[in-house]
Amino acid sequence: MARPFSLQTVLELMRCRNDEATQRLASLIATEDDEKRKLALLLQYRDEYTTRFRLAAKNGLGQPEWRNYQDFLDRLDAAIKQQYQSVSLQATHTAAGQVEWQRQRARLKAFDTLSERHRVSEARLELRQEQKIQDEFAARMGDHEQEQ
Repeated sequence: MARPFSLQTVLELMRCRNDEATQRLASLIATEDDEKRKLALLLQYRDEYTTRFRLAAKNGLGQPEWRNYQDFLDRLDAAIKQQYQSVSLQATHTAAGQVEWQRQRARLKAFDTLSERHRVSEARLELRQEQKIQDEFAARMGDHEQEQ
């Protein structure tokens, strides 16, 4: 009978940690994608608002309307700048999550390799034992036939 892998508990722990790191990375990637979508929407909205401002300026704008457009564009620019920073920060978090995921994956792979080596070694040992039993049986049968 094959001996159990002595590090099976550690292997299972590494699998759990790898799964958790994978889930964290997926969450970080989703958050980064969301931040990028928000930035794209802000940029698109700024382009649309700039187009409206130019059209209104062609048709003539009074001082209050001009100031309102400019103030709103300034607020949009501030929001865009903040969103760029948010995207950058999230990209940093995602990169760190990817490094952690790769580290956990490498550790799991190492324990998987040890487990596979143990399984192969046990299978070889079992094969040798079976062969020994068959050889002994064949030798006894040969001895038994000689006696008759």
